[in-house]
Amino acid sequence: MALTLDDVLRIAHLARIDIDAAAAREVHAKLDAIFTLINELQAIDTTGIEPMSHAQDVSAPLRDDAITESDHHADYQRGAPAVEDGLYLVPRVIE
Repeated sequence: MALTLDDVLRIAHLARIDIDAAAAREVHAKLDAIFTLINELQAIDTTGIEPMSHAQDVSAPLRDDAITESDHHADYQRGAPAVEDGLYLVPRVIE
């Protein structure tokens, strides 16, 4: 994909960026370099290469899924104004 200087100025206008001609030429040169690099990367044959989620072969340390706290459910509901069958009762707000 090749951008022209007019494309850069149009994009700057759409983005509401005030840019002068010298800055537009500088941005154009940088974008050209980026697109050139992208084209080089796309030219590489990657068939048979498995995608990876990380650049290094690392994995997160896992721990056992074990309960470490006691159940305070009854303690919390003891202070509630209305409880029934282990559920908090609240006033009806939609009729």
